[in-house]
Amino acid sequence: MLIRLQERRVMSHVKVMVDMTKQWTRWQDWVALVAGVYAFLSPIWTTTVQKASVTLIVLGIVTALAALWSLYAPDVFGIDIAVAVLGVLFFIAPWVMGFTGTSPMAWTSWIVGVVTFVVGALAIPMENRAHRGHGTPLAQH
Repeated sequence: MLIRLQERRVMSHVKVMVDMTKQWTRWQDWVALVAGVYAFLSPIWTTTVQKASVTLIVLGIVTALAALWSLYAPDVFGIDIAVAVLGVLFFIAPWVMGFTGTSPMAWTSWIVGVVTFVVGALAIPMENRAHRGHGTPLAQH
């Protein structure tokens, strides 16, 4: 009885991990994609200056591409770390690029940065478990 319960628990964990490594299924990547697209398009509706626009457009495109890559190939190691780093870059960009005085774009950058960092950081442990072999049925002996 105890062995069956343990098997069931292990198999449900494996199923969740396998599902998280299937294409187009990870919610963290979808959130990062939306955040990147939002940042990329934000100069359209937000009061801005050229430095802020260029910064958010470039970081937004890179974030959206990283999220798309992760959605398409969730078994590639390191993308979630890159997404978290992009979140940090978004967050520090207003100070580094000097557009803290452009309040709407600075707030956009800070909010997108926090969201991108959080979803990237939340995905890292799952990525690590999957790459250590704990997320695939083949790893169960």
